[in-house]
Amino acid sequence: MAKWKEITTLEEWQEARERSAEHGVVILKHSTSCPVSFNALKEYDEFLAKEADGEIEYLLVKVIESRPVSNQIAADTGITHASPQIIYLKNKESYWNTSHWSITSEHINAVLK
Repeated sequence: MAKWKEITTLEEWQEARERSAEHGVVILKHSTSCPVSFNALKEYDEFLAKEADGEIEYLLVKVIESRPVSNQIAADTGITHASPQIIYLKNKESYWNTSHWSITSEHINAVLK
């Protein structure tokens, strides 16, 4: 079963962005103080438990605890920050993103498959 890895530094973000040139990278921006974000994390975990593609790297950024990383992701991708928010990178660019209640296991599966 694939599992997400938390990134907490700007260096980890830059390395993940570089790796997206080789394979897809999915990042969940998660707020530890938000019930909607808690639900999105549950959906992300559910997707990973059932449907995850082993060719894709799955990451998580806690937006409060790792604010500089969250802000840099927004700056580098050009995607206005929201949380919860999911971003799928391919070739160092945002291929797809959505936020809030649109983050469901089914929605993630439909995009990534």
